[in-house]
This record gives sequence, structure tokens and C-alpha cells, in this order.
Amino acid sequence: MREPLVLLPGMMCDARLFGPQIAELSAEFAVTVAPITQGERVEEIASGLLDLLPNKFALAGLSMGGIVAMELMRRAPDRVTRIALMDTNPLAETPQSAATYEPMIVGARAGRLGDILEGFMKPEYLAPSEMRGEILALTKDMGLFLGPEVFVRQARALQRRGDQQGTLRKCKVPALVLCGEHDALTPVKRHTFMAELIPYAKLQIIEGAGHLPTLEQPAATTAALREWMTQPYVLK
Repeated sequence: MREPLVLLPGMMCDARLFGPQIAELSAEFAVTVAPITQGERVEEIASGLLDLLPNKFALAGLSMGGIVAMELMRRAPDRVTRIALMDTNPLAETPQSAATYEPMIVGARAGRLGDILEGFMKPEYLAPSEMRGEILALTKDMGLFLGPEVFVRQARALQRRGDQQGTLRKCKVPALVLCGEHDALTPVKRHTFMAELIPYAKLQIIEGAGHLPTLEQPAATTAALREWMTQPYVLK
């Protein structure tokens, strides 16, 4: 039996982000969605997860989930058997980009989380499609379910996150770097750069998808994850 697959959702998202993948892949693999909602630092979130996760596991993270996945790889490279980084970013925040979270944190604490979420996941981050409105409504619903305290913790964690380029250079397991072709938040160019850093990476661009390919193009995303899960291990 293959190793279990651990999925890490993006900021203010829950297991519904991976609904289509869970439905299909759980017939072949033990699939777990791990929360990234505890802790005000990426290091703290990762440390807490390591206490909960299996001894060995495949790891796939989207957006902020990918950022936490890189920290898990940095902390416990011998436990991560393979890694998939989707629509994410290995770089630290700049002082300018970190500052953009402050008014959102203030708004979330003031009871305006719904408005903050609408501005946080903009329509142009997704590919043009008839599903765009439905997916945006789902992302808002997930965020409202998690609540303002989680928003503040996750925003603080992103503000303080470190650079993971060195982690990617040291990666010695099968790696998938996946991005929606229309992702305006973490664009294809950034993922090409990430794939070049990782010795055994495969870069996959999902057509007709933006920042959330798991929902925008679920069949193509699931197929890419299935192929990655069945790759032979890379000898260290």
C-alpha cells in the first residue's frame, strides 16, 4: 500500500478545497486533510502538525498550504516521501507586502470578515469561467466558517514567513510543482522558478485554471496528483 497523502489547504480554506480530489483519490490512498489554523508563525503550525501526522507521508499543499508544506519538508525531510506544491510561493514577504495584511487584520477583528474575504480572493485570481462565481462563494463560505481568529493567525504567519529557496534546493524526493495557467496571485513564472530549484521536480501547468485548480479544473488536477503519487521513490 502506498504511503498516506496529507493535503494542506490554502489560507481560510478547509477540506472542501480538495473535495474532488478526496472523492477520487481516497479510493486508492489514505487521504488526510490537516489544518493549518493553529499558530501565528509558519514554524509553529508545522511543528504542531508533525506531532499529529504519520511517520512517513506524501505531502501536497496549495497556496498557504504549500508554504507550510515547505516548512514541514525543511523540518522533517526524512518523513516527507514526496511533495506537491500548488499555486504557492517560496519567498518571504517583503516589508511592503507584509504591511498589506494590517488593514485586513483590523477589519477582521472589527467584524467585517465577509468584506475582507471578498477582497482577499479576487475574481481575477481565477480563470474566466461559468464556475468562477460559485467557487468564489465557496471560498467565502469556507473563510466565514473558520472565522476571524483564524484569519488573524494565518495573516500573522504569512507576514513572518521565511524564505524557503534553500529547502527546495535540498529536496530529494519526487516533487510536483503545479500552477493554474491564469493564476494572477502566484503566477506561472514563479512556479517555473520553483521547479528549477528542485532537483527532481515536474512542472505542470493546468489549463483553464487560476489560483484554485483543485476546484476550477478538478479532473486535470487529480490526474496530476495521481501520477505524482505513483512515481517511484527517488533514492537519497
